[in-house]
Amino acid sequence: MKQPQARIAAEGGLLQNKAYLALMASQLISNLGDWLHILALLTMIGLKWEATPWQITATMLCMLIPMLLGGPAAGVLADRMERKKLMIVADAVRFVIVLGLVFVTHLWQVYALLIAKSVFDVLFSPAKNGKIKEVVPPEHMEKAVSYSAIIEQGSKIIGPALGGVLTVAFGITSCFMIDAASFLLSGLILLAVPGRRTEAGSSAEVDNPGEKPGFWGELTEGVKAIARIPLIAFGLLMLAMALLILQVADSQTVVLFREIPGMPEDMLGWSIALSGFGTLAAAGLNGLLRRCTPLMKMGTGGVLLGAVFAGAGYFAVSGGLLGASGHALMLALYFLAGTGAGLVFIPFQVTLQQRTPESLTGRVFGTVTSVTSAAAVAGPMFGGYIVTAFGPAPAFILSGGLMVLLALLLLFFKSMIMKRDRTSLQQQQAAGL
Repeated sequence: MKQPQARIAAEGGLLQNKAYLALMASQLISNLGDWLHILALLTMIGLKWEATPWQITATMLCMLIPMLLGGPAAGVLADRMERKKLMIVADAVRFVIVLGLVFVTHLWQVYALLIAKSVFDVLFSPAKNGKIKEVVPPEHMEKAVSYSAIIEQGSKIIGPALGGVLTVAFGITSCFMIDAASFLLSGLILLAVPGRRTEAGSSAEVDNPGEKPGFWGELTEGVKAIARIPLIAFGLLMLAMALLILQVADSQTVVLFREIPGMPEDMLGWSIALSGFGTLAAAGLNGLLRRCTPLMKMGTGGVLLGAVFAGAGYFAVSGGLLGASGHALMLALYFLAGTGAGLVFIPFQVTLQQRTPESLTGRVFGTVTSVTSAAAVAGPMFGGYIVTAFGPAPAFILSGGLMVLLALLLLFFKSMIMKRDRTSLQQQQAAGL
């Protein structure tokens, strides 16, 4: 019988795992390309076409709503189909779609292309996560997810800066063409990843060997799998709340900065960059804190994240500190915010990979994508409402305080959750799941 890919990869270190390195190279190239095209897109519609705030909001929703609605269905396809082929097809189609942005002349055309691209984004994501599960052995999973997070956050720092340089030097069209080429190159790199159709059945097939669930029945498998694992269920709640608070902050930071006297115009860009470096630092901390449970890391990260945003709101209420010391304090707060966010995201992603059965990886990750996309959509709306009702500084204090409260509750009940999780794991192992 053929030896599983992950077990073969275990014979060497993670950095000798050629399949994993190909996946990460593909991710790096496509992540950088995405940040190029997002910056070019916002420059085109916001500055060149002078789009209204609502039109810009609609642009962002076109990228998020397919991920919100299509996650579970994409997960089913990722578990049914050969994941390598699904990723290559998604890259090939996105190459054509992004190239189409070069020729658009009306905003409705941008909306249509962004919706189409987002459909294939959501197809790619659960397939990629399932493929990582296939090719990386359990003992290397924590490092594998941390490296993936470093690539994702690093691209957020490098991509916009590179996009700004290319936009000024060569124009908006060049960014769209480079992004399109990145998908083509990503697909070519994925040819080096071994292909294998998952042979294990879903949990429903294990429970009822004589019954094979239909497509609609399989849509619920991701939700059921998450519900069976308390560690993931409560972690997902924490992750969704953290994303919602981050979206509130991201959408309203520019409004908050206007409230602080003497705040430099370039402070927003530096704050976003420092938050990215904070998330990179969290990736390193995650490896050092191996004795801590995932819930301990996530709860601590949530407390830090909420306290930082509440502190930023208080900073604005107090009028801010004048001079370089005040500016340095704000940059430090955003670095800590990124660290807190990383301590929430990375342990959850590691746990999700470690605890999800390979045959259900697509459906579980698809469900998680839908939940996190819902938080990403709700965050700016919630932020806009509370800023309008109370003002930017109270909004940051309120949302940050809610984050701290939820994180403290998670820390208080973590022993009970872990006990339930161990019981659930023992029951699943006894049932052969």
